[in-house]
Amino acid sequence: MNYKESRAYIRDAEKKKGIVLGLDNMRELMRRLGDPQDELKYVHVAGTNGKGSVIAYLYSALSGTGYRVGRYISPAVYSYRERMEVNGEPVSREKFAAYVTRIAEVIDEIVEEGKPHPSVFEIETAAAFLYFKEEKCDLVLMEVGMGGDLDATNIIRTTVLSILVSISMDHTAFLGNTLGEIAEKKSGIIKPDSHMVTVKQQPEVEAVIRRTCQERNVPYEVADRDEAEVLRASMTGQTFLYKGEEYSIALAGAYQKENAVVALRALELLNDLGYPTTVVQRQNGLKNTAWPGRFALLGTKPDFVVDGAHNPAAADMLAASIERYFKGRRIIYIMGMFRDKDYRSVIQKTEKYADTILTIAAPDNPRALSPEELAAAVREFHTDVRPFDDIEAAVAEAYRLAGSEDVIIAFGSLAFLGDLTEIIKKHNGGNHD
Repeated sequence: MNYKESRAYIRDAEKKKGIVLGLDNMRELMRRLGDPQDELKYVHVAGTNGKGSVIAYLYSALSGTGYRVGRYISPAVYSYRERMEVNGEPVSREKFAAYVTRIAEVIDEIVEEGKPHPSVFEIETAAAFLYFKEEKCDLVLMEVGMGGDLDATNIIRTTVLSILVSISMDHTAFLGNTLGEIAEKKSGIIKPDSHMVTVKQQPEVEAVIRRTCQERNVPYEVADRDEAEVLRASMTGQTFLYKGEEYSIALAGAYQKENAVVALRALELLNDLGYPTTVVQRQNGLKNTAWPGRFALLGTKPDFVVDGAHNPAAADMLAASIERYFKGRRIIYIMGMFRDKDYRSVIQKTEKYADTILTIAAPDNPRALSPEELAAAVREFHTDVRPFDDIEAAVAEAYRLAGSEDVIIAFGSLAFLGDLTEIIKKHNGGNHD
């Protein structure tokens, strides 16, 4: 099949199967594909918020040092093929189509034998493994899709380093109703006799991770954000002091200091695990890191910011960033949320900063709350709410409402941020698939 057909195959697979937790199907699929994942080394990243940013810092630093580094993330913001790339180059259309063709042949055999059809995420993850093996990656940075222990990515056995970013309540229908239950699942990526680094977690979470480390003979390492002192911060980035060295990042969110510190601690550990980097290489890596849709400034006069805050913990971080950068300024929101998220909590934590809230939905996404449903939920807390069926119309309205000194913040599901970013670029006179 060609690229277009391979994408259609994946969309079709989505109808056959939703989210599937468990590794049996994935093991069967990979066994028939020759277990390419066993020939690679990994940094495996789980947690609720910050996975993508930490991977982005590591990817920039390690790629710039001459290693052949693969990156697997989800969801992508701009281009579908961003999900899997090596040293800054996304998988080509031709290669992706070839991998999916091969996987589809194996799936036909599996289904003919009366076994379950693999899920979309399992198919994409299998394609990523085939790609990284063919590209002969020295190291693969792999983001967990959801949870950890039963996530399709957790089929890997050759993890060099596990990273657990901030863990909070999310995906409760699948992962559990307490922080302890969620931490139990996410810490499932920690492999026996390996290495792990985490952030300062809530006590309930820390207890679970410590216990898992003890059971699996893994040292408990913490990257402490308080060890870094912010020297300068603006909407175009921040500079901080960490262990006597100055680091600059181009990402603005108040939460990015913690993500950068985790990445730096991970790089220190990787130094001893066969992937050395110098301080200068780390400084350059962090400085050159780009990560779209995370409290990113896309336009000025008015300031236009996009952020992927889609759960309560991310809403707290967004609120902290608003307090840091936009205190006292008039703010207009463009908000879109998934119905399976705790959107009421997100609204409660953020609505007080907004003068007007425009609601939208991610196009063609069954998980998206309709603009009217989201507006109805917002109205319980805020008086000036306006639903828009069309993202472009919402952006035009936000610009109409905002004066040059005001701020527009678009946030929520990453599923609409790619479309929205393209619209803003067009609006500002600025192509993906």
